[in-house]
Amino acid sequence: MPATPCCPPLAGGVLSTDDAERLAAVLKSLADPVRLRLLSLVATAAAGEVCACDLPQAVDRSQSTVSHHLSQLVDAGLLHREQRGKWAWFRVDDAAMADVASALRLPGTRSTI
Repeated sequence: MPATPCCPPLAGGVLSTDDAERLAAVLKSLADPVRLRLLSLVATAAAGEVCACDLPQAVDRSQSTVSHHLSQLVDAGLLHREQRGKWAWFRVDDAAMADVASALRLPGTRSTI
């Protein structure tokens, strides 16, 4: 997870260089369709978590590709990883997702996505 929480709101004042770099790193991790699908799959899992073993088929990618993308999301602080025997299990870091949403929310706007 990032050492410093991400990220101050864009409309809260001019971002410092460090804050801009942290937010850019998180957004970069989200700027991939496979990563967005993986995050969506984990976020919508009925149990609140997903085994890595179930994800390659869900996104039609190899296990190594899925592992790479999951590592990127973990490094960005968006997912938590827990090793259970041979497999890793993933769950969303709700606080990190709320930070990203808050950083991008501009006063007086509403989501159209």
